[in-house]
Amino acid sequence: MSRVEPRVPDDNAPPSVDPPEYRPVERFWPYLNLSEQPSEEELARLDPELSEVLFGTPKRPFSLSIEFPAFDGPDFAKAIEMARASDEYLELRRGSRDNEVRYRARFYPQHAARLRDLFEIVGRLDASEVLIDDRPVPYARELWLPLVWFLIS
Repeated sequence: MSRVEPRVPDDNAPPSVDPPEYRPVERFWPYLNLSEQPSEEELARLDPELSEVLFGTPKRPFSLSIEFPAFDGPDFAKAIEMARASDEYLELRRGSRDNEVRYRARFYPQHAARLRDLFEIVGRLDASEVLIDDRPVPYARELWLPLVWFLIS
């Protein structure tokens, strides 16, 4: 009789895997009716730098925008009303739970007086920003806005 030697485990052998008890569904995306193209609202909310990389430089006239947070006080309702009357108005939700809302109002040069009126209300807030063509620019508050206001007066 031949003697059977016990098998010595090979360190390079792959581990044995039990066959799966179920077969996964081949549908990976749970939503069936999603549009393949982004909507106009989604495109408007894109970061300007990302939009420029994806679609090239937009053919848009020169603009000044004011972005400001919600604040307490009687002027907030008036500021929102003035922002909604701007050439383009956006509510931006940021933060982990979208609990921080910022408001962005874009004005073209022919509406610089309305920009000044809005800035008189929200310019006192440290968290408000002035954007030139959707980009933060050095000295936008101190240089660009007074130049625009000088040209309209």
